Amino acid sequence: MQLKRKIYDRLLNWKKTSAGDSALLIEGARRVGKSYVVEEFGKNEYDSYILIDFGIAPKDILELFENETSNLDLFFAKLSAFYGTTLHQRKSLIIFDEVQQYPKARQLIKYLVADGRYDYLETGSLIRLKKNVKDIIIPSEEEHLEMFPLDFEEFLWAIGDEETAPLIRRCFSTRTPLGQLLHRKIMNDFRQYLLVGGMPQAVVKYAETKEFEAVDVVKRRILTLYRDDVSKFASGNEDKIFAVFDGIPAQLTRKEKKYRLSTIRKSARTRNYEDSFNWLGEAMVVNNCYNATDPNAGLALSADFSTRKCYMGDTGLLVTQSFMDRPFAENELYKAILFDRLSINQGMIMENIVAQMLRCNGHKLYFYSRSDSAHRENHMEIDFLITMKKKVVPLEVKSGAYRSHASLDKFCKKFSSQIGEPYILYTKDVQIRDGILHLPVYMAMCL
Repeated sequence: MQLKRKIYDRLLNWKKTSAGDSALLIEGARRVGKSYVVEEFGKNEYDSYILIDFGIAPKDILELFENETSNLDLFFAKLSAFYGTTLHQRKSLIIFDEVQQYPKARQLIKYLVADGRYDYLETGSLIRLKKNVKDIIIPSEEEHLEMFPLDFEEFLWAIGDEETAPLIRRCFSTRTPLGQLLHRKIMNDFRQYLLVGGMPQAVVKYAETKEFEAVDVVKRRILTLYRDDVSKFASGNEDKIFAVFDGIPAQLTRKEKKYRLSTIRKSARTRNYEDSFNWLGEAMVVNNCYNATDPNAGLALSADFSTRKCYMGDTGLLVTQSFMDRPFAENELYKAILFDRLSINQGMIMENIVAQMLRCNGHKLYFYSRSDSAHRENHMEIDFLITMKKKVVPLEVKSGAYRSHASLDKFCKKFSSQIGEPYILYTKDVQIRDGILHLPVYMAMCL
């Protein structure tokens, strides 16, 4: 089954605008579909292509990169002969897959782009880890593109629906309710997306079988792969990374979802675990969300990197991770989500999917938290802050039956001159209540 991915259009735009003047590096978590997309791109958009997978590249190829790059004519001749592929000037693509496994190939990009004969794509996970950039010069001719799991629209495409997403966008832009029948249908599809997630292998399995148990098996394999990567690449920091990673579901079930290291170990300090959060973030396995203490000064400028929330990069993986030590039949989240019976603690799923959708739309993640028991007007917690049209926009994620939004009201009053229109994301249809625009949670794709 072929999956339609939005990133393909961005590759087309790169090919057109770059015209050989730059290489493109696609970063993403393992199993997010990087290799599949670039190979499809090579097949469809070039007369020929060569894909070099540095995860399994034979010794002859590594020696070619080591010893033969001073003579590019000979280098390309040997590369063409080894892969049995004719290379055509300005009409062929060379792909460096899993380039983090062989950083010297990445350093060579500078000279290959200058040579100008072919186009170059790179894919990688853990690209920014120190060990993968040590002792190499990062080429300035390299553009970067992040790749995420399938978003909700791509999921709808995979299950054969290309009509719903444009309608969602139209209703968002006009603030028009979709109506009870249509909203219920979209929420049912969205709940399936929550459970399956956006990892391509899981989506394909669901599209083919419509069986959540079969999908759960796929997701367990991916989570096991992530753990294997920690063991293989974390170089002495494995125990702390495992502790942070395994603790994510429990942390997100708390009312205030800030990651409390004291739950790992009473003596734990941020400075001792900072590298663990960074490792998982750079692997794009998690989405770190930081406290922006002063929205007046800009979100990044006021970020407190010692206070964070840590979301899973894919919500479907979070569903499986939450019951990883128990069989599929005992995973209560599948039933709770399908029948719209999420408890307060299980509301972590909705907040995680909003974080995932915001990241997919290019937002860095920030929230606002301030404790002030002496002055209650300063005591508030806002789930997410994003920047839209040069304004800070507060977002609250609520259940359909929520009673109040005191923190949002206080935040809007305190920062009235700096913020744009606030939104509440919840499980019901579009409406304006208490002067605040309420959006169904699937409309986070429009932000």
